[in-house]
Amino acid sequence: MKVKVAIVNAFVDSDEGGNPAGVVIDADHLSDNQKLEIAKEVGLSETAFVSKSNTADFKLDFYTPQKQIAHCGHATIATFSLLSQLGLVDKQKTSKETIDGDRAIEVLGDFAYMEQTKPKYRDLSHDVIDIHRAIGVNATQVISVPAIVNTGNSFLILGVKTIEDLESLTPDYKKIEEVSEEYDLIGFYIFTLETNNKKRDASSRMFAPRYGIKEESATGMAAGPLACFLHDYMHLDQSVFQIEQGYSMQPASPSCIKVVLSKEGKEINSLKAGGIGKPSRYEEIEI
Repeated sequence: MKVKVAIVNAFVDSDEGGNPAGVVIDADHLSDNQKLEIAKEVGLSETAFVSKSNTADFKLDFYTPQKQIAHCGHATIATFSLLSQLGLVDKQKTSKETIDGDRAIEVLGDFAYMEQTKPKYRDLSHDVIDIHRAIGVNATQVISVPAIVNTGNSFLILGVKTIEDLESLTPDYKKIEEVSEEYDLIGFYIFTLETNNKKRDASSRMFAPRYGIKEESATGMAAGPLACFLHDYMHLDQSVFQIEQGYSMQPASPSCIKVVLSKEGKEINSLKAGGIGKPSRYEEIEI
């Protein structure tokens, strides 16, 4: 049996770069094992499988080449941008079912937003030395304490002073994986308030060796937590954040993720992260 997989670049920056995800439409007939095998064959950080849902407009299952995960930001944006371009979404407000519950989706042409949950925080200042060692920085290079932020998935967030500090990180993947296992993290999301594009609010890098991802060029499920961290820890009093990612990779794959916070007073009660998905090609996988 051959399965058609769309390769869609999510969170493209001015129509370039972005983070590629696999998207399989009409995946109802595929077993969990088959989905995992397809994800391995595609070889991207995540592949999304779209099927019918009894609770939402679409059911999405996300697989890395190693395992199923509850949510994936860039694969969600890739999927709904593609569905919109194929004429399969006929309304602005839609939704996805995941193994971790339903989430609201908003589609505006090629641009898609995904809902994330109210942030939960866990301070990791007691582990600061190990965390600094894991990414190869010292205390003079950082601008924040490390913290775990969860808006659907957990990420370790830490700020460094400059673009140069961000680009010169020397991640110890084994150590990052150990810390990620200990705290059940997707990965480390490191940022600086210096940016390559002056219209952006932060530049970032994401390392997730626990899921077989050394570095990812766009991570919507991490950009949401970062925007919350910038608001609550770095005291940036705004509701819209533009997060750039992928600039520091070799080769670079620039991306842009827009995060909109919904607040009651100064407290964040929900958020959405979004961007544009651009199909690049189709592949056929034999299973």
